[in-house]
Amino acid sequence: MIVAGPVLYARGADRTAAHVTVLVVTREGDTAPRVAAAGQEDAMAVAARLEGHVVWMRDIALPVGDAADYAVDGTSYRVRTDLGGGLRIGFVSCNGQENGDEDREHEHRDVMWRRLLTEHQERPFALLLHGGDQLYADEAVESHPAISAWAKDEPARRAQEPFTPDMEAALRGYFFRRYLDTLTQAAAAPLYATVPSLMIWDDHDIFDGWGSHPDALQQSPIAQGIFKVAREMFILFQVGAVEGGLPRTCLDPSGATMTQSAHFPGFSVCLPDLRSERTPDRVMGPAGWAAFERALADCPDGDAILLVSSVPALGPRLSLVESVLDRMPRAQKYEDDLRDQWQSRSHRTEWRRLLTLLEAKAVKGNRPLTVISGEIHLATRAEMRLEDGSTMHQLVASGITHPKPPVAFPLALSLLSRLGESPLRGRPIKVFPLPGRRMPYIADRNYLVITRRDGRWSAEWELEETGRTPALAL
Repeated sequence: MIVAGPVLYARGADRTAAHVTVLVVTREGDTAPRVAAAGQEDAMAVAARLEGHVVWMRDIALPVGDAADYAVDGTSYRVRTDLGGGLRIGFVSCNGQENGDEDREHEHRDVMWRRLLTEHQERPFALLLHGGDQLYADEAVESHPAISAWAKDEPARRAQEPFTPDMEAALRGYFFRRYLDTLTQAAAAPLYATVPSLMIWDDHDIFDGWGSHPDALQQSPIAQGIFKVAREMFILFQVGAVEGGLPRTCLDPSGATMTQSAHFPGFSVCLPDLRSERTPDRVMGPAGWAAFERALADCPDGDAILLVSSVPALGPRLSLVESVLDRMPRAQKYEDDLRDQWQSRSHRTEWRRLLTLLEAKAVKGNRPLTVISGEIHLATRAEMRLEDGSTMHQLVASGITHPKPPVAFPLALSLLSRLGESPLRGRPIKVFPLPGRRMPYIADRNYLVITRRDGRWSAEWELEETGRTPALAL
């Protein structure tokens, strides 16, 4: 009996086939599920055994068409596999909240997932992109008494606490249960089963602020233990793979970075890993930058590029934002998120490196390049004018279920965005309101829909309280 799934993970497509990995979860002792596709039926292979359950996987190829079917144990699912013409892509991020996410009533929690599912049923999506914080695992520290005590201890003492097998087992059980709950949400599950996903993680998939904490915390045995288990579960349930068997979409076989890319007719999706190597002084390490540069280099000339940056790559003068938030007591809970951005003072050199690489790829390859981001629990957009006169767009959609922040937060950002920013000389970044809206930052829960029609790309935001925006041409 299938407990969770199927879940589809995109591996790329060409003019003849869409390649995906299928994942399902059963109880221990159940027979191996069988997957049928394109006239072939195969048993699934064991990927992991966790908490009395078995995780199964199988790679399949679906023929290209308006719709193709696959079946798991006789239950059929329909997938849109023609990615060469007109298509629709969904983007979501921030699927939870920091505390009490498991206790929320789904009727309110999953409002935007239900809207997304309704859209898919009326006009099917070909891909679903997830921009980070698919799982809010902040309460992992409560999974074991010793970890809970460690989290409350003085920073200097945290480095002395050992990470034990009991802690690892408790954490693995916690993460598994959280993923099982996430994959079985009533509105999201049908989307996971019929729309191939590409996912990259962010801090809450590990714990809040991962990578930006002082070394005394970050390098402590327990923090590293939490990261180890979170990474194992991320690879299993968000990448759809296992350690030592990473798919071709992962560009670093060592797994030091989980940067991914996938190619489709006329466009590529790149998802740099901004967490695995993060420290207070850097966003990506040597492995991350090498994989990211390879991801860009592998994109065919002329193809559009959708770059999923888990934190926004274009934004206002964050040093001023940080200064203002220091004077706003009610906004303190959002300071870490904002200081975690590319434009933070400690990351400014890397930010310039990122923007230089993106500009070079867009201009020299003669292709549109669009940055898609989440993380900030707001909807917004920005533009950067490139050296050839073209525009690089950034689209921010966050979050799909995270509660909206206080009104003062988007208001402060909207006011400060008027000052502009220009990390590359002569390349000003400007933040704009969404189409049909007045303020640059909107605090509604939201998701993004990207459309290609007759070779032209556009984007629309679905906002919880104010509905659909007009289309933005990209």
